[in-house]
Order: sequence, then C-alpha cells, then structure tokens
Amino acid sequence: MGTSAATLKARLDSLCVRYDTAGALAKDPLSVPLAYESPLDREVAAFVAAHLAYGRVDPMIRAVRGALAPLGAHPADWLRERSESAIQQHLAQALGNWAWRFHTADDLAAWLLAWRRLDGESRAGLEAHLLPGPDGDSDAALSRLVQRLRAELPASYGSRFSLPDPREGAACKRWRMFLRWMARPSWPDLGLWTRYPVDQLIIPLDTHVARVSRFIGLSRRATPDGKMAREITEALRLLDPADPLRYDFALSHLGILGDCPGVRKRSTCAGCPLYTVCRAGSESEIRTNKS
Repeated sequence: MGTSAATLKARLDSLCVRYDTAGALAKDPLSVPLAYESPLDREVAAFVAAHLAYGRVDPMIRAVRGALAPLGAHPADWLRERSESAIQQHLAQALGNWAWRFHTADDLAAWLLAWRRLDGESRAGLEAHLLPGPDGDSDAALSRLVQRLRAELPASYGSRFSLPDPREGAACKRWRMFLRWMARPSWPDLGLWTRYPVDQLIIPLDTHVARVSRFIGLSRRATPDGKMAREITEALRLLDPADPLRYDFALSHLGILGDCPGVRKRSTCAGCPLYTVCRAGSESEIRTNKS
C-alpha cells in the first residue's frame, strides 16, 4: 500500500483517541481487576481474567466475576491465609456448577492454587517468575513457567488451554494480555510491575488484531501465531519504540465492538480513523487471506 510510517502512526494515534474511553473499557476483561484497590488483589484478578478472556465479551466478564466472587474483596490475602486443602474445599462448595467454555471449577481452583504457590516463592506475586533474562529474551521465562505449570497442574483440557508455550510457536494471547496489563503504566493498563520492560512486550494476538493488522499492513502473514504476533509488534515498535503495545487496546476493540465490517466501503468505513490506510477487501488482502 505504500503508507508512510508517519501517516500510519497518525491514524493509529487517532484510533487510540477513539477507543480510550470508559465505554470501551467496560467491554474488556481488564475492567474486572480494575475494580479492586490493592495491587496484589488486582494481580490475582488479572491472572484469572486474562486466562478466561475468550468467547463473547459480556458472558465472559460475568464468568470472571463469578470465578472471583468466592475470594471476597481481597483475593490475594484470602489465598495467602488459607491452606491448599481449605481453598479447594471452599471453592468446590462456593463455585457449584461454575464453568466458562473450556474451563471448569476444578481448573479454576488449580489456577488459583498455582498463583498461591508462585507468590509463596516470591512473596511479591508473579513478576519475578516472568522477567526476561539478561539477554532480554522475554519468551524464555514464560516458556519455563508454562512448562512448570504443565507438570504441576491437572492435565485437563481447560488447564492445557491456558498453557500455550511461545517456544512451540503459540501466540500466547492470554499470557501476553496479562503481561501487558501488569507491565504497561499507561491507560488502560494496571502498571503494577516496575521491572518488566514495557518495550519488550509482545502483542496479545486475537482474531481482531490479526485481521485489522493485515488490513493496515502491519503483517502479511495468514496464520495468527507467534510469528505474526512478533511481526505486528515489530511494526508497532517502529512507530513507538518505548511503548509499542499502546495501540493494542484500540486495535482489538475496533473488532470486539463490531466497528470493523471487514470490507472497505465509504458508506460504512469513512468515520474510521484507519480508513485512508486500510486495504480491507482489496485484491491483495484477499490473496493474503487465502495464502
């Protein structure tokens, strides 16, 4: 398409303005951890919300709130103050028939117990377990943690669904989302971690981000995998080296909220900030989708 970096950045900046709103945030699972006050409570809520973040938005948010309800107003203290057996017993009774898509109440209990064990080792949540090494490789720590949890958690479908490994080529959308929430200090994210390098975050790649990114030339790959996530992130890093993921919320909500029809027409798209740089429905995009 030949769009200049300056033009693309200006259009994406305008998109951020459009979606940096309370209304857009209300349709995002991040709204759940934001309802808590203490940093560690927000981390626990984010750990649950990010990994249940798939499927239709409204019922998903209800499922996340239902999952956290038995832990009360201070989930971190609740988990720290109880034994594993007491936690399992309480959740088995309190959650009843709770489920979300692939995840069962047993999967959720195992996930919360995993946070408790990891926090018990660091006494400061999960940041230490996910920090990039001296070489800046952010995937090495994530892969180690995933492999550890695969060994420690029950081998249920819900647990395995939460444990993709970036070393195996996975996009790791829900892990990337959790990391973005925790590390980015700017709206709408939590910015609770101070040591994780914001410029090393990888975009949480979902179908919406993948589709819009192809439309505006951030990627030409057809498969939404780890390679596409890195390609999009590298393209965004050229526009904002210090904070490439500041565009993620807007890109995803353009699709989540149903504002992108997927076919470029003036009648439906002229109001979109990306209209002049979008190639949706063009021959090149059709070929990319078929490749």
